[in-house]
Amino acid sequence: MKYISLCVAGALLTGLIAGKPSPAPIRPTPSQAGVRKPNIVIVMADQWRAQDLGYAGNREVITPNLDKLALESVNAPLCVAEVPVCSPSRASLLTGQHATTHGVFYNDRPLRNEAVTLAEVCQQNGYKTGFIGKWHINGGLAKDFAAGRLAPIPVDRRQGFEYWRGLECTHDYNNSPYYNEVNKRFVWQQYDAISQTDSAISFMTQSRKEPFLLVLAWGPPHDPYQTAPKEYRQRYADKTLSLRPNVPAKDTMEANRALKGYYAHINALDDCIGRLQAALKGAKLDENTIFVFTSDHGDMLYSHDQINKQKPWDESIRIPFLLKYPAGLSRKGRTLDVPITLTDVMPTVLSLSGQTIPASVQGQNVASLIRQPRAPRPDDAALIACIVPFHQWNYGRGGREYRGIRTARYTYVRDLKGPWLLYDNQQDPYQLTNLANEPKLAGTQKQLEGILAQKLRAANDNFQAGNVYMDKWNYPWAYIDSLGNPYYK
Repeated sequence: MKYISLCVAGALLTGLIAGKPSPAPIRPTPSQAGVRKPNIVIVMADQWRAQDLGYAGNREVITPNLDKLALESVNAPLCVAEVPVCSPSRASLLTGQHATTHGVFYNDRPLRNEAVTLAEVCQQNGYKTGFIGKWHINGGLAKDFAAGRLAPIPVDRRQGFEYWRGLECTHDYNNSPYYNEVNKRFVWQQYDAISQTDSAISFMTQSRKEPFLLVLAWGPPHDPYQTAPKEYRQRYADKTLSLRPNVPAKDTMEANRALKGYYAHINALDDCIGRLQAALKGAKLDENTIFVFTSDHGDMLYSHDQINKQKPWDESIRIPFLLKYPAGLSRKGRTLDVPITLTDVMPTVLSLSGQTIPASVQGQNVASLIRQPRAPRPDDAALIACIVPFHQWNYGRGGREYRGIRTARYTYVRDLKGPWLLYDNQQDPYQLTNLANEPKLAGTQKQLEGILAQKLRAANDNFQAGNVYMDKWNYPWAYIDSLGNPYYK
């Protein structure tokens, strides 16, 4: 059995985190033999919504490097965080599994050791693997999760990553600790994303014969919003920014202030993207590198009078997704309008790099769509879910369990009482009019209900109350979460 974090109650882990069998060796096909596999770089920001990028139509946020990257990438504007919150998204990206399968549906809970991860598969195929930044999938089984966020990650809990500059979780970006391979503690010397980018460049440009996999996981632009370097904050200080039409008038002042800081973080990260791209080109690695930029979830930022994430609205679920791979896809930018999710990243990247996809993976391999995008069909849909509402959106704060789908046109969501939300995003892009149970859309709602039912069957998800999943996985409720009478009782 692998050792887990310092805050774990050992007895409760029995049967949850078991020893992990090594995946069967994956051998290259004859067509792949002797051909160097592409490097893989995945850059994941935290709480960066899809709407706030220049290439996505936002003319106030400053993102020239990402705008340039988009011109050479496949852009999936309908990429969705299936469970739009930190730990579930990270676990799904690394395992290609739904949260109800890998069990990380609640922040600060552990990804099982037996889970087969992207890093482990790549390692089996001769890749050097590296992780830098926010980990957030080594939680324990304690009600108080705070201590575990600053504890070192044991070697056997790093899920296949060798080069290590990681920490479970912090949002103190200007006093940000991390641990190296032997768990010696350091502090990033400046705004952590900048120093983490330095470390990423060092890892990528090392002289080596083997291909590499690097995951760089930044903490920003997650709040606190007013903590980006001063030079970036000053660029927005005197501006009155445009708010989305679904931000209530009463929230205007707070939303504008938050957005200025949010954009400052984004601006800083955009500069980091430029440095990463320049380093790959300078080291002549750009051509044969699969470079992915994405986020773990979005940010409501006062749309619908809501903050943060977990919610089913587009500001929370939609995230940026760019994939650049010149050797395999050319440098011609293109748009994929079919909805995809972070659960699809592992199988897609493995396919594009000529590696076998493990049987444990549930996500869709969309490599063929990446190579040749097509128009979306009515039944193309991304599953969205809140398995257990917690922390910032716990029951006491109005949180609720839900399951839903995001198609190219519609958002349809059920809670435990029945149909909750239905939006025609083509006619109503800011989701201002809820059409659930409207007679004129009865046929559409029935069709969407059928697509959702099929998605849930495929995920082996029978949609029960949150406490059922907490009990199944022996998870305690955090002290800050509601244990009273949830709304559905």
